[in-house]
Amino acid sequence: MSLAPIDQSLLPADIRTAAPARKDAYEAGLGFERLLVQQLSQSLTDSARDAMGGDSPYASLLPDALADGIMGGGGLGLARQLADAIQPDVPATPGPGAAA
Repeated sequence: MSLAPIDQSLLPADIRTAAPARKDAYEAGLGFERLLVQQLSQSLTDSARDAMGGDSPYASLLPDALADGIMGGGGLGLARQLADAIQPDVPATPGPGAAA
């Protein structure tokens, strides 16, 4: 499973203008976040299936649909934290004469 192409206009402004390594770290964070959401959704689906005592032909579609919906709504917010851990954002150093 791979991460769908990311619409660059949907990335946070600071990530869009960041160095390529920072963008890559954020996109890796999004990929991990989507995988985590999909796995949690799969566990939820399995639990519901067990509780209802049956199988639905649509049950296999639920984890991906839930993950797509959550990620389409902005995700859980883990991608930024993961990007910060992978590739911290280094603020620009102030130039000469900058106020301290």
